[in-house]
Amino acid sequence: MALTTRRRALGTLGVALAGSLALPSVSALAAERHPVRRPLWRAHAHNDYEHPRPLFDALDHRFGSVEADIFLVGDQLLIAHDASELDPARTLEALYLDPLAARVKANHGSVYRGQRRPLQLLIDIKTEGSSTYLELDRHLRRYPGLFTTYAHGRIREGAVTAVISGDRAARGPLEAQTVRSAFYDGRLADLGTAAPASLIPLISDNWTRTFTWSGVGAFPDAERATLRGIVDQAHARGQQVRFWATPDLAGPARDALWGELLAAGVDFLNTDDLAGLEAFLDTRTAA
Repeated sequence: MALTTRRRALGTLGVALAGSLALPSVSALAAERHPVRRPLWRAHAHNDYEHPRPLFDALDHRFGSVEADIFLVGDQLLIAHDASELDPARTLEALYLDPLAARVKANHGSVYRGQRRPLQLLIDIKTEGSSTYLELDRHLRRYPGLFTTYAHGRIREGAVTAVISGDRAARGPLEAQTVRSAFYDGRLADLGTAAPASLIPLISDNWTRTFTWSGVGAFPDAERATLRGIVDQAHARGQQVRFWATPDLAGPARDALWGELLAAGVDFLNTDDLAGLEAFLDTRTAA
């Protein structure tokens, strides 16, 4: 075969091989190097405001729920765990509401771009519940379109769902409203009552008040049955479940307990260790 003919044949073979190999495009390679990291909807940042960058650290770790404690001081809602830590610059607006509004605007209506599911903002009231909630309600109404709302029996989903926890006196004025921008965080005692999910979409409680297991050794069969019964009962009514006071030190016990919570269908795993829960959930495809 002449040299020119051989070169032509090899060139044709190279084109054919490239086509059969279906080499990925530059954009596909870039996407592979930087995969889209899905939100971790079952991750709850307990005492989120204690992190170096409140809200933003949780969002960087893709959490689906964040928790902020509030104190009513005058007409301001200040963020802190204890009254001794109050700082006039650390307001609910500055740390949460304004940044969320800006992010949702930048993302065309969602906290996580392309994800329509709302972020849960759990607001834990540390001062007298009734008066604090009424002031909080006024603050939330300054952000039209941001929050999931309840109006005359109908729910309109927003980018953020505010759920009120803490001092239980908040329930009265909240429940009396026919139009509101927040919902109520129930307790295990609220399971099976007449309160609908449109009022109480979340059931939260202290793990240690119902369970003795802390992740060490085998999960007692009776306690596993109790846990799954709680979740099934809540889910049947359209409610979600969260426990606080679960073990939060990195190690096999925490992983074992988190694994049982996931297996039972618990909706939110509670932690102060953002990176630890993110890594744990990333190994569970259903999380």
